[in-house]
Amino acid sequence: MSAALTLWHKHMRKSLVHPEEIIGLLLQPILWIVLFGVGMKSLMAPVMPSGSNLYITFMVPGIVALSALGGAVGGGSTWLMERVQGIVKEYLVAPIPRLSILLGNALSTVTKSLFQAIVIFIVGILMGMQVTTNPLGWLGGFLLVAGYGLGFAGIALAFASKTDSMGAYHSLIFLLNLPLLFLSNALYPLDVLPKWMQIGALLNPTSYVVDGMRQTLLVNGTALSGTSVLPLWLCFAVIAIFVCLGMWLAFSAFRSSVR
Repeated sequence: MSAALTLWHKHMRKSLVHPEEIIGLLLQPILWIVLFGVGMKSLMAPVMPSGSNLYITFMVPGIVALSALGGAVGGGSTWLMERVQGIVKEYLVAPIPRLSILLGNALSTVTKSLFQAIVIFIVGILMGMQVTTNPLGWLGGFLLVAGYGLGFAGIALAFASKTDSMGAYHSLIFLLNLPLLFLSNALYPLDVLPKWMQIGALLNPTSYVVDGMRQTLLVNGTALSGTSVLPLWLCFAVIAIFVCLGMWLAFSAFRSSVR
């Protein structure tokens, strides 16, 4: 575990030296809130489950999920760059478990995602979003964000372990980006989606992390989800399974790439 923490510290220090990386990852979700949220709130008000003009509050958890997904893509890019530059080979000759090499990268990705989530929630609060004051709610919400980010970090690391081309990596990984956002309850209530989209949303882990955050972090978050609210225990269970699947894919791909 100490090796993983050492690699985590290395990646975090690199981000502090080059803060434009985090600024770039934060700019897109903030623009989503400010521009898309403000532009759509009047249009979406009639179909909001609570019957009120609370669209920005409704969409902020979805933007947090989008940010976590973007952070995972960035973590995979870093891993691919280290592979291409031969840095990973230096890790492999060190007397440390190979799993800790992946964990160090994944943990730094999750840390950045949690930082981004805090900033996005601050922006949402400044724009009128009502959040809970229950510390257990915040703990549960950020556990969901961390699990979601860790699961997608594993998927991104698996992609990055299987290719040596940065262009090919981004072409493949971005196929998951916006489709996962729009085929979920991140921007629209499940009630207003066509049946086929509802089925796709229920198969999408994004729906569970978003609904879980609404229930744990927001005031009247259950009402915002409408009649199609997902049970909170199921949200945690799905994200836990997703974490295991993502990290298993990452380790399997990494192990086969260094044989």
